[in-house]
Amino acid sequence: MGTRNHGAKRAANGIHGRMKLNQRLYEVFRERAEQNTIEQVCIGLAYTAVAVSGGGGGIAYTWTESGQSFVGPDTYRNVEGESARSLLGDIRSESPLKRSMALALINALNADSVQDMSIDPDNTVMFRKLGIRKGARVAMVGYFPPLAKRIESVGAELEILDQGKKIGDKHRFYQKIDDWAEALILTASSILNNTTESVIKAIGPSVKTAIVGPSTPMAPEAFHHLPVQLLAGSVIEDREAVFRAIRHGAGTPVIGRFCRKIYTHVQ
Repeated sequence: MGTRNHGAKRAANGIHGRMKLNQRLYEVFRERAEQNTIEQVCIGLAYTAVAVSGGGGGIAYTWTESGQSFVGPDTYRNVEGESARSLLGDIRSESPLKRSMALALINALNADSVQDMSIDPDNTVMFRKLGIRKGARVAMVGYFPPLAKRIESVGAELEILDQGKKIGDKHRFYQKIDDWAEALILTASSILNNTTESVIKAIGPSVKTAIVGPSTPMAPEAFHHLPVQLLAGSVIEDREAVFRAIRHGAGTPVIGRFCRKIYTHVQ
């Protein structure tokens, strides 16, 4: 079991780093945003997609506040044709929907950079990097049924927190990631509800962390202030098919057919 000796240091880092990820993402992609205009925005029930003039397309989970119906912004604004920088700034917005659009834009701006990243279709690399094996203790924020099933199939123990799906107890989970877990798998949707840093600041000093899911911005330089080892995301292979599926309200199982799973190491 871990101790709380590391708590003061992590608390200080957490206070300093809270919300810092949004600003780092903005800074990393600001120059690319200035060189692109927004061609298309598509907000679906499950995912949001953005295409830019440079040819890239990106997606992010469509985040709405828990318990609220799916509604658009209070005022209509047509961002198509605008400089991408005008939308990039919304990664720092208080509006979850605006952050969804901005994160999809970030992934579109990053599309060229991720083309040569290695694939990890069955999460073999992630399991090896995080030490997921028989007897390993794994915590997961955001319930991914296929991934959870595979973790359990290798004989690892699994603790899950997904408040949207009413899975797990938050207090118990935070205690587990401090003094029980060896690995943390954190959905990139945590960027959209601004919990990435608050979760990571609560982990024990030896916990290995991966940020995963189609929303993941595959930009290691944006995460260097956090103890994250791996980013596991997606790159679009058929942009037209992805945008069509999003317009039709499809989720990850459908959209995943037109993407490939990739990874990159952070540290």
